[in-house]
Amino acid sequence: MQEYIASGVLEAYALGELSAAERTAVEQMLAQHAEVREELRLIEITLEKSVFATVVPPRAQLKEKVMRQITASRPEAKVVAMNTNTTTWKFAAAASVAVALITSYLAFYYRKQWQETTLALNQIVAQNQQMANDYNVVNQKLDKIQGDFAIIENASFTKVVMKGTANDKDALASVYWNTATQEVYLSIQQLKSISKENQFQLWAIVNGKPVDAGVFDLNFTGLLKMKSIQGAAAFAVTIEPRGGKDSPTLETMQVVGSVANPT
Repeated sequence: MQEYIASGVLEAYALGELSAAERTAVEQMLAQHAEVREELRLIEITLEKSVFATVVPPRAQLKEKVMRQITASRPEAKVVAMNTNTTTWKFAAAASVAVALITSYLAFYYRKQWQETTLALNQIVAQNQQMANDYNVVNQKLDKIQGDFAIIENASFTKVVMKGTANDKDALASVYWNTATQEVYLSIQQLKSISKENQFQLWAIVNGKPVDAGVFDLNFTGLLKMKSIQGAAAFAVTIEPRGGKDSPTLETMQVVGSVANPT
């Protein structure tokens, strides 16, 4: 019912802007719903106040001037005191009512048009913002792919293939290691899912001892940058409590691979 009241049809009804069929429909609603009748009553009161607020009362001298002219032109006629509710004032009031009604209707109409235009503009702005966000995401993904490809094709990086152990024979992962800059990048081809309480941890075997190369989850694509490593002879991945450990749990080792020409 509030949607019907807010639609503006009652204002149009009060202004006489509806067709016969539309007026009939409004009158049916008025007969059925007390809140609609009350809203129309308030609208009519508002319009009436607007009319009387815009009516300009005639000057007091005008009445006397009119009376003198009538007496001078027709001395034999009986003078009847004029009332402010004569035909002249009725026409003036009617004209003021018409102006007030038209002004109210135009104000309502243009306000509605402004609201619709504002809504459409906001929708266009939101769509453009979404397109810009999507464009940025695509650009970021392309930059990531290009960066990963540059590392894979860079002869300075040694690829170390880590194959599955008895814990997971189908597991497979790779490390791209730059012996000069000590950079390490991890690529996952196949690792099984683990609980949220655990994480995978990459290890480098340096001088016969395991060195932490960082922890990771499986929520990445392409290459993942790990901790820098110097002098590695092999790499391996174990499953550890979330956050990792200082030493590996060998019983959970998933993949392991030796560096072809360790430095």
